[in-house]
Amino acid sequence: MSELPTSKKEQIIFGLMMCTGMVVVMMTFNLWHSGLLGRMSPLEILLQFILCFVIAFVVESFIVGPVARKIAFSLPFDKSNKILSVLAMSFFMVIGMVLIMSLYGMVSAYLADQLNGASVLRKYLHTIARNFSLALPYQLIILGPLVRYVFGKFIKDNGPVMPVVNKSV
Repeated sequence: MSELPTSKKEQIIFGLMMCTGMVVVMMTFNLWHSGLLGRMSPLEILLQFILCFVIAFVVESFIVGPVARKIAFSLPFDKSNKILSVLAMSFFMVIGMVLIMSLYGMVSAYLADQLNGASVLRKYLHTIARNFSLALPYQLIILGPLVRYVFGKFIKDNGPVMPVVNKSV
């Protein structure tokens, strides 16, 4: 298992990487599912991405992350087992982010008048189930391992990579 963040700076970089990967996939999935992907201009999609990313990063950094960490590490399991720690943390992060970002999606749909008279609670619960069914496997199988690998390989305690210069010329 690759390295995990230990300092505040590393946590921010790791969070930015994870948040970017989740927002790109989940936003694309939800725009496609709602039929908006082909109807929005690239600029509208970019603006939606920026807004969604900022909200997701703030929510993940200040609300969901700390709560998920408390819950995950209060469970009775061997905390020295990195795999169990990562699974517990990922599971509670996905739950928290899906609950809050699905609410963000519902508010966006309401403001864009896309609820079409549907029950808000029913639509919210449906959105949670749909988003959770993609977010959890994507996080556990694809994005989590990828971000941990890239983070461990290029970010963790490496600092900037400087080329070696041969001065014997």
